[in-house]
Amino acid sequence: MDDEKLIPLSALQHYAFCPRQCALIHNEQVWAENFLTAQGQQLHTRVDSGEPETRKGIRFERGVQVAAHSLGLTGKMDLLEKDLSTDELIPVEYKRGKPKPTDWDEIQLCAQALCLEEMTGQTIKEGALWYHQTRHRHPVQLGEALRQRTLEVIKAVAQLFSSGKTPPAKYEKKCNACSLYDLCNPKIMQQDASSQYIEQLFTEESHDEETPE
Repeated sequence: MDDEKLIPLSALQHYAFCPRQCALIHNEQVWAENFLTAQGQQLHTRVDSGEPETRKGIRFERGVQVAAHSLGLTGKMDLLEKDLSTDELIPVEYKRGKPKPTDWDEIQLCAQALCLEEMTGQTIKEGALWYHQTRHRHPVQLGEALRQRTLEVIKAVAQLFSSGKTPPAKYEKKCNACSLYDLCNPKIMQQDASSQYIEQLFTEESHDEETPE
């Protein structure tokens, strides 16, 4: 994938949440701040700026740059823990809110592990998600199902980047929490698409009626 646009780790979470959001941010370079994104950036800045330290046999490295060239991935991890007695590595991703009902965050975490595996030759069996809202750490087993799902998303994002296209809007409840809501206008755009589709159907029917057999 050397000739293709590298995929930021964050793009995987964006795509898993909404392919249109991913395209708006990474293909069209559209971005908008709201309270949630500002709070999230503040959290990541605080985490990434911390100094490396060792406590109880665990080495903590913050803001670690990682990449997997075979997958076209690049990005920065919030925190990497290393058990000094076993050399086991555990990626930790910090999130502003609370655990999600889907695998958006787990996919981003798994992609970090894939990068570490390519860089170190180790197998990363477990990672962790830490949520600011609940102040709780959630261990994540990096099993085969999650790995396969992550690879599928990586492939889909690569195709999205290559196409340069933005998927049509489709309003869902989760849209209300998206910082790009006003720029995306999912309700309006979805209605427009529906109107165009209906108009096209009538046009085709009219054309069929006028065409002699």
